Amino acid sequence: MNAQPKRRTAAESGEGGGGIDPGLSTLIGNGEDLGPIVRHAFEVGKAEALLHQLRSIVKKKEVEIEELCKLHYEDFILAVDELRGVLVDADELKSMLANENLRLQEVASSLLLKLEELLELYSIKKNVTEALRKLKTCVQVSVLCHKCNKHISDGKFVPALKTLDIIENDYLLNAPIKTLRKVIEKQVPAIKTHIEKKVCSEFNEWLVQIRSMSRNIGQLAIGQAASARQRDEEMCARQREAEEQSRSGLVECVYSLDIEQLDEESVLEFDLTPVYRAHHIHACLAIEEKFREYYCKNRLMQLNLDLEISTVQPFLESHQPFFAQIAGFFIVEDRVLRTAGGLLSDSQVETLWDTALANMISILEDQFTRMDNASHLLLVKDFVTLFCSTLKHYGYRLTPLLEVLDSTRDKYHELLLDECRKQVTNILANDSYEQMVINKEYEYKMNVVAFNLQTSDIKPAFPYFASFSSSVPDVCRIVRSFINDSVSYLSYGGHMNFYDVVKKYVDKLLIDVLNETLLSVIHGGTLGASQVMQTASNISVLERACDLFLWQVAQRCGVPLRLFDRPHAGLAAKALLKASQNAAYNALLNEVNTKLDEFFSLMNNFNWIADDPPQNVSEYINDIKDYLDNLISRAQQILPLEALYKLAISALDHVSDSIVAAFLNENVKRFTVSAVMGIDNDLKVLETFSEEKYASLSLSDLNKNQSLKDCLLESRQLVNLLLSNQPENFMNPVIREKHYGALDYKKVANICDKFKDSPDRIFGSLASRSTKPNARKKSMDMLKKRLKDFS
Repeated sequence: MNAQPKRRTAAESGEGGGGIDPGLSTLIGNGEDLGPIVRHAFEVGKAEALLHQLRSIVKKKEVEIEELCKLHYEDFILAVDELRGVLVDADELKSMLANENLRLQEVASSLLLKLEELLELYSIKKNVTEALRKLKTCVQVSVLCHKCNKHISDGKFVPALKTLDIIENDYLLNAPIKTLRKVIEKQVPAIKTHIEKKVCSEFNEWLVQIRSMSRNIGQLAIGQAASARQRDEEMCARQREAEEQSRSGLVECVYSLDIEQLDEESVLEFDLTPVYRAHHIHACLAIEEKFREYYCKNRLMQLNLDLEISTVQPFLESHQPFFAQIAGFFIVEDRVLRTAGGLLSDSQVETLWDTALANMISILEDQFTRMDNASHLLLVKDFVTLFCSTLKHYGYRLTPLLEVLDSTRDKYHELLLDECRKQVTNILANDSYEQMVINKEYEYKMNVVAFNLQTSDIKPAFPYFASFSSSVPDVCRIVRSFINDSVSYLSYGGHMNFYDVVKKYVDKLLIDVLNETLLSVIHGGTLGASQVMQTASNISVLERACDLFLWQVAQRCGVPLRLFDRPHAGLAAKALLKASQNAAYNALLNEVNTKLDEFFSLMNNFNWIADDPPQNVSEYINDIKDYLDNLISRAQQILPLEALYKLAISALDHVSDSIVAAFLNENVKRFTVSAVMGIDNDLKVLETFSEEKYASLSLSDLNKNQSLKDCLLESRQLVNLLLSNQPENFMNPVIREKHYGALDYKKVANICDKFKDSPDRIFGSLASRSTKPNARKKSMDMLKKRLKDFS
């Protein structure tokens, strides 16, 4: 067993030395591919060498086989013997199988015929079953097609589309009949197109309908906002009334909470079914984006039409339908956004709103510049604020629109001030400037109590004579109306606290309109003394009413009374009215002085060189006395005591100055002692009148240093000096300070130059004074000389 391997090794070794490449032999022994080696040999031109080596290897393998056969030849012989035995057994088995086959064929021939019949029947059954299956499928498809047609005819497009989806997904690809499949493939798109057109037609009808309904929708919504505003105003009014009553302590207030439930949506019903349906069907048709674009395009076109203002109607008449239409449009859009399942996005609605907002701002700015009537401006602004209040509930951005309204604030108030100026001018022009006579209690409440013009809380007896004329309550009504209009314009806008704004405009009304108009009337020169006096009294009442106006501003602006009662800056107009009242007093004094000058012009007929003193008081003095009596009596009824005192003082000062001026008049070249005695008598009448009035008017209660009689002091001292027996005592400082302190040196010098003693016969009739004229004359001459030396 060990010798054989050694021989094999020796053979391999011997042949290896015969020129066989060991690497080639190894490759062949391992069964590897010789292709690369053969290719290489041909490429390098050694194909013959490779062939020689291969033949050597073949010879070597033949030797190995021969040696192997020599080594196992006994085993081969045994195997051949066994193979021959197996061949004999196989022949026997073959004959047995042939016999069995013959017998089996004889038995199975009849069965084969029956099997063929059975197979044929099975084939028929299979064909019939397949036919039934296909027929059933066709029937189902037909039923679904009929069902789809029925839904379409009934307008039930969603079930029809679902049926089409079933036909397409479950039956179309598996349709057994090619013709049926082709018909279905052709009709399904046509049906879908038909459905799309139908829902689009319904949607278009809805577009027309909703545009016609939008105005009503907007009007209803704005009406709700107006009702809510009215409820708020009524509640605020009740609150103000309660606070006022509580403040005055008249009644005990009982507060209650009224709960009123309102279903805002119930009155804003409108049908969006066509929109929902069209959107859903387009979504089912997988063309949702197409419908979204179609919806936005058409609604934008409708909005652009809605934003066109009427050229036939004035904006004042068309603004309410205009804004109601836009409000209705965006209420519908908000409902579609919230309920249409993604048909609209927030950005799309916002884009529509921005377009509308820009147009509305442009239109309002243009129309506001054209308006020249405050009530028209207020009417438009009020409706626009209701429009804003309505859409605020739906979340739309309204600040730019409110800013436009706020920008018209100054123009509105300028127009309002112009209207008030016309009204005030008309009222003052038609005023009687007489005390207002009130005969009924309701008139008293309407004209006095309503504006807090009463001087006492006690109800007066009727008829009641007010200290003011009828123009005062009329002006108060104008101011109250101005406050209400101003608050109405500023309310519900961009400002929450507009008390200071209203206060500023009320100040402007009182200063630029009322005060300026009063000054124009005062300085117009058309009023008499009594009318100017009444004007001064009216201004005094209006000055007091400024506190009421400020209180009304606070009340209308919702400032609590407990806060208003605290120290606040008052109206600047109050000080200006006070100044205008002083101007009225000055105008009154000027008018009185002018009238007095008219009376003193009668002194031109006075006999300055009379030989005998007049027996009666001069006529002009009686006229002056009567005039002053009527003037003071009139002033006593309407002017405060202080003003009455100033009026009387000024008038009597002017009388005294006029008497002194009469002596200084250039037309008076000389005067006699008789003339001085006549003026002395006139002056006594005025002094008596002054004392009586001072006592009857209770002017002493004012604790003034100067009485009415003191106003005549200069003229009295002058007359006393001229009638004095020793006029030269004027030059004595002590006597002058005591008896002639009001006289001026120059005036005395000029007057004394004109003084000429009367003839002696005038004094000759006076027995007691027969020796004095010469002494008086000497004393007067001495005074004249000393006054000349002094000057």
